[in-house]
Formats: sequence, C-alpha cells, structure tokens
Amino acid sequence: MSILITARRWDITPWVERFRRLGPDRVVHDGREPFDPAAIRYAAVWRPEPGLLASLPNLKAIFNLGAGVDALLQDKTLPDVPIIRIINPDLTQRMSEWVILQVLYHFRQLPAHRAAQMARHWLSIDQPAASSVRVGIMGMGVLGQDAAEMLIRLGFQVAGWSRTPKAMTGLRSFSGAAELPAFLAQTDILVVLLPLTPETDGILNRDLFAQLARGGALGAPVLINAGRGGLQREADILVALDDGTLGGASLDVFEVEPLPEESPLWAHPKVVVTPHCAADSTPDGLVAGILADIAAFERGEKLVNLVDRRAGY
Repeated sequence: MSILITARRWDITPWVERFRRLGPDRVVHDGREPFDPAAIRYAAVWRPEPGLLASLPNLKAIFNLGAGVDALLQDKTLPDVPIIRIINPDLTQRMSEWVILQVLYHFRQLPAHRAAQMARHWLSIDQPAASSVRVGIMGMGVLGQDAAEMLIRLGFQVAGWSRTPKAMTGLRSFSGAAELPAFLAQTDILVVLLPLTPETDGILNRDLFAQLARGGALGAPVLINAGRGGLQREADILVALDDGTLGGASLDVFEVEPLPEESPLWAHPKVVVTPHCAADSTPDGLVAGILADIAAFERGEKLVNLVDRRAGY
C-alpha cells in the first residue's frame, strides 16, 4: 500500500527516510518526485497544494502532520475520506513545555529582570505566589488539558474555556459564548490553544483584551498564543500593549508567516516572538504512530482522532 509524503515549507527528506525505514513493506513516495496518483492509498501531509489530494482516486485516509487542520480544510476539492489529527505524546509534551516556559517567563517577571541586567541595576521586585495568579486556557483539547495539568501542579489557579464543559480536578471549567465574559474577567494570563474556525477567526482582538482581569497579581494581563495566527489581530495586540490593556505577550503564531521583517512585534519590548515552533512535528515522534494507525485500519479497526469537518478540527 503506497503512502505519499508531501508538505509545503518543510524539508520532507527526514520524513520520507523515516517512513521508508519503519515501513519497509510499503512503497513510500516523496511528493517532490513523480508518482502514479492511482497507486496512493494514504497521504501524510502538511499544507498540501490545493487539488493535490483530489487527484488521488484511490486515497483511503489523510494524516495531517501538524496540530492545525485549518489550511487543509480550506481546500474546496478535498476528497471525502477520513482526516486524522496527529495526537502524539511527543507533540503534546513540546506544547506544554512552551506554554509553561512562557507562563513562568511573565509570572517571574523576567522581562524586568533582563532590562535591569542590561542596565547593570540590582532590581528587587515583589514576586507574587503562583496561587495568586489566574491562568485561563482557551481550547481544552488534548494540548490544553495537558498544559492545564502541569500548571495546576505548579500551584496556579487554572480555568479552561471550550465549546463544551471539561471535568478535571483543580480546573474551573467555562464553556460556550455565554460563559466567555466570566472566564475572561478572572484571567490574569490568557493561554490560547484554540483551533482556527469561522467562529474563532480574529477572536483575540481589542474587545476581548479589554475583558481580561484588571488589578491582578501581575498588574496587567498577559496574552500567550500558540494556537493559530488567524485567531489574533496583531494591530489590536500592539495597541493593547502600548496603552496598558495588556502587560505582555508571547506569540508563536502570526497572521502572516514567516512574520514579516517590518512587523513591529519583532522589536516590541513587551513581546516574545517564536517562529511557530512551540510544538514542532518531528518524524521521530510521529511516523511510527501513523504506520501503526494504518496497520490497525487495514485490520478492520476504526481510525481514531478523526477531524470533524463541520466543527473545523
């Protein structure tokens, strides 16, 4: 059974090598080279060229190599075959590491300490306890729940907001549009791990920032976004930072990627920019799982972690 590997913006060479090494009984096609479309049964993809998947008449399943499927679902020619989201312990661990790093960066006031270091100034700052800081997570899927568990263990007050309620020890759960204002009003650090859907497009805007907690332990609320770039309006983020509505921001995703050199976000003193690397997909972490899913499917078992096209994730 042939597998096609294709991706835009990535070097797929290590992916092809890993698939071939771990699946020697399969024909693995490098999407940069000629192949017979009729031979392809499975496709492992990231942002494939629109129309490519529709040209594969015998395709049985699509494996998305990243956490977000919004770019894939924008292809109006997408064939009616199962799309599998990659849910992998390695990817989940990487995302939680990045979230914890950014929360602690702002919570322990490292921007102020770094500025003092550059000025050779011995700065003493009152440090609040973690138990006095309220972290709110928008998006309580696998990634959000794992990050929440780690933050709870560190002693933070943690709340989650999602489409439906989530039950977790130590978590205060909010759900639906009606409960969003109450969730925001009790959030000092906002962590965003939402998928990009028509409902969430541009949700991180000036109106939302104005609803975040005022007078919290950190003084002004902080935005941390590792979801999708389309969730945020960067002009609103900059205004909110400059007028004090936001005290800081850590951004791993952007409206345009790579982030243009002329973007003010690069040099803003209150902003951390990382190049969409919070939870990089790696062949070492994912290929074995994809091959196991294919083998299970061919034994007649149901595919898991299927994308709901109507929900957008």
